[in-house]
Amino acid sequence: MQLKKSDKIFVAGHRGMVGSALVRRLEAEGFTNLLTRGRSQLDLGDESAVANLFAEQMPAIVILAAAKVGGIKANNDYPVEFLLDNLRIQNNVIRSAYQTGVRKLLFLGSSCIYPKFAPQPIPESVLLTGPLEPTNEAYAIAKIAGIKLCQAYAREYGRNFISVMPTNLYGPNDNFDLETSHVLAALLRKAHDAKIRKAKEVIVWGTGKPRREFLHVDDLAAACLLLLEKYDSPEIINIGCGEDVTIRELAELICDLVGFDGELVWDTSKPDGTPRKLLDATRIGAFGWQPTITLRKGIAQTYKWFLANVAQSLIAPDLSD
Repeated sequence: MQLKKSDKIFVAGHRGMVGSALVRRLEAEGFTNLLTRGRSQLDLGDESAVANLFAEQMPAIVILAAAKVGGIKANNDYPVEFLLDNLRIQNNVIRSAYQTGVRKLLFLGSSCIYPKFAPQPIPESVLLTGPLEPTNEAYAIAKIAGIKLCQAYAREYGRNFISVMPTNLYGPNDNFDLETSHVLAALLRKAHDAKIRKAKEVIVWGTGKPRREFLHVDDLAAACLLLLEKYDSPEIINIGCGEDVTIRELAELICDLVGFDGELVWDTSKPDGTPRKLLDATRIGAFGWQPTITLRKGIAQTYKWFLANVAQSLIAPDLSD
């Protein structure tokens, strides 16, 4: 499906890490008619408010990047909110997209939709073939419901609603709160804090042995734009770089880039989680897409953004003790 530069594109969740990257990419590619609404302007959990926006604005394209997200602790502590809030957002946006004749919708899922012990690398075909990781089951169930709703609209009403499954993401506008962040952002924050405090060590959960795949959010945005133009199947499609690293390797790389030269101390009383989570990116690769930002370059860029936008707002540590 050809996109026109004048198409009105609604980016739901434009202030988040993924949504803001999509806006940057669309603007860089010359798309001039972007529709965005902040939370103070539009509650995506409010069915009538969402329906009114669609009826008034009539977007041609919708990118659903809005979601309630968080790390392992937040997911584990608030399963009701992660399930209900995400179901409301998805149902409202997808239903209104259908009712107002949106030409194409792209729904962003997550690699956590796959079974905890899926084969590696994980192909799209293993969805719903085994139990999920218990700590983020509520979020995963909501995302699976969103996928199935998009597929139902495609099957019952012939709508061009596609679903993409990104791997672990990082980059500008990531969440660096240690209570709710994901592993890369949390490690970057910990290494930075230790450097500023002149600490001798950083404590990291687990053994450092699990392997994880990381994709810069700007590479994801490029892949999403490509799929908006070239992918019209309701079948889910993975977006990953095809390479993974151990958590130990990730922590060492972050410490090197941040300039923390102390010790990494591994708290093996804490859980490791899934041993490995690597997506099979064969299908997206067939469209000619490849990531362009290496992990070292991407983390360096992210740390620079963190210093400019987050570090200054942190409370200065007490260096007197």
